[in-house]
This record gives sequence, structure tokens and C-alpha cells, in this order.
Amino acid sequence: MTREPCIRLELLATLKRYLPAGYERYPIPPGISVRTLIEELGIPEYEVNLVFLNGDKANLDSSLSGGERVALFPPLGGG
Repeated sequence: MTREPCIRLELLATLKRYLPAGYERYPIPPGISVRTLIEELGIPEYEVNLVFLNGDKANLDSSLSGGERVALFPPLGGG
């Protein structure tokens, strides 16, 4: 039996409402981009401002192979 690679999703602030069940071990196809991942999660692209993979800044075109911790942040306001 082949296991799909998994990632750990961290959706912060207003993005938390998009967290799927099983977000601690979310299965992905190898090579999926962050952009495709957020589309699959139903998150509008404009709602994602920052992407971090394993604590390092990344972008929507970054590809995932499995085992990553993916943190997505919305635009943050303040002053």
C-alpha cells in the first residue's frame, strides 16, 4: 500500500476558517504548488499574503514534496 505524502497546514488569523479536517497530516500529490494547494482548500489567492515553508519565506509558486510545514498568513492590518 502506497502512502501519499503529507504536509502540516497552519492557517493563521482569518484563514483559520479554511482549515480542513486532518490538517496536521494533510495528503498532497508530490510536486503540487502552494498556489494549487490554496485553490484546493477554497482560499481566494488575494487572501494569502505570506507563505512560509518550514519557517522559511516562500511564495505561491513553491512546490511541495511532502513533510513540509506550510504556514499561510493573510494581509495584516495595523498601525
